[in-house]
Amino acid sequence: MKDMNLHIKKTSWDENSEPLSSVRRKVFIEEQQVPEALEWDEFDPVSIHILVTDDNDTPVATGRMKTDGHIGRMAVLKEHRNQGVGTAILQQLINYAIQQDLKKVYLHAQVSALTFYEKQGFKVYSDEFMDAGIPHKSMQLDLQALENSGI
Repeated sequence: MKDMNLHIKKTSWDENSEPLSSVRRKVFIEEQQVPEALEWDEFDPVSIHILVTDDNDTPVATGRMKTDGHIGRMAVLKEHRNQGVGTAILQQLINYAIQQDLKKVYLHAQVSALTFYEKQGFKVYSDEFMDAGIPHKSMQLDLQALENSGI
């Protein structure tokens, strides 16, 4: 990582909606041109969120998981990509899902990110579909198999 330490924490929308939404706005709305109306939904207040900040408390990455194990809104600012930040967020969410006794977690991955999720053990289980004008595939991770393998 760069010259700065990053700090990762589990949080809620009520506690940190401003920093969480600032990362998602930059990545999804500005960079990827996702319509703003599609970015914000009723699941933010009831999901668990991961927030990554730098030493200056500047938000640099986020992800969330709904109560049913649906991981989404994974976003890392461009200058912090390919440094393990996304992997750290995903691991936090997977660990939380295991603590909640969920049997699996799933997500809708942008096709450009399939390899990233496959490296974490996720398997594709759908054909390609469009979401917000971006091609995606559904993926899942069997948490029972993960626990039984001793990982």
